[in-house]
Amino acid sequence: MEQTLQVGLGERSYPISIGSGVLDSIGNRLRAANIAKRYALISDDQVAGLYGARVLQSLSDAGLSCELLTFPHGEISKHLQTIGDLASGLAERGFDRKDGLIALGGGVTGDITGFLAAIYMRGIPFVQVPTTLLAQVDSSVGGKTGVDIPQGKNLIGAFYQPKAVFIDTEVLGTLASTEFIGGMAEVIKYGASIDADFFAWLGENRQAILALEPSCIIPMIRRCCEMKATVVEQDEREGGLRRILNFGHTIGHAVEAASGYQLIHGFAVAIGMVAVTELAVKSGLAASGVAGSIRELLEAYELPTA
Repeated sequence: MEQTLQVGLGERSYPISIGSGVLDSIGNRLRAANIAKRYALISDDQVAGLYGARVLQSLSDAGLSCELLTFPHGEISKHLQTIGDLASGLAERGFDRKDGLIALGGGVTGDITGFLAAIYMRGIPFVQVPTTLLAQVDSSVGGKTGVDIPQGKNLIGAFYQPKAVFIDTEVLGTLASTEFIGGMAEVIKYGASIDADFFAWLGENRQAILALEPSCIIPMIRRCCEMKATVVEQDEREGGLRRILNFGHTIGHAVEAASGYQLIHGFAVAIGMVAVTELAVKSGLAASGVAGSIRELLEAYELPTA
């Protein structure tokens, strides 16, 4: 039941593959794509323990050389020191411009690996293998990379597109329910800001989605990637239209920071979406029922709204 789509950016276009069991075929896919002569698998210490050996085995079976580099999990590692440590690890192993990186993990891993790829040797190829719902529907697509500094999130980074995105829906089975629910905030964001029919579908299929039924999960992820790809193709560097993808994020980032990053990203975005919609209603920019509809769907997925 695998589905594929293309992010159309001219010479920097790349495929997104979505399906169950994709993880075990990554080696053959990378060999066929001929992206790099060898790879470094970048992952946090938790995800590496869950899926690192499986990906390494897939590459080995395909005759590709790959080494694992890890960092401590969590947003707390998303800083320049981690980039420096990983870059030193690549240099010590003799990685050069013909080599590539694989980001195996959630949004933090994707952001770190993408930024590292953008600046190591002034740019080497990388691919995304997102393992959280949030990363699968949002952060792995579009080429935004970066790290945090004390003054704010993602203030140091680069627009740098991956060569491919491989999404295995099976890995969602090991994702903590809180993280899955947090990812649903980004899914709902697409419906609320771009596709009203999709928004309604999310309400109608809530039970099947929460049960991780492939017949709903795979099309859901594909539709989100499709919407993001369409926006990115028109506005890669966020000059205008792409800002629609930040719905709920301005207030959401403030809420995240105020919590000392104890509140997960999706929860903060859910709160941000309700707050900004209520402001829009008060300003006469949105109909009075809009805020209620968005709040109702977020609450149906057990997301915080205040």
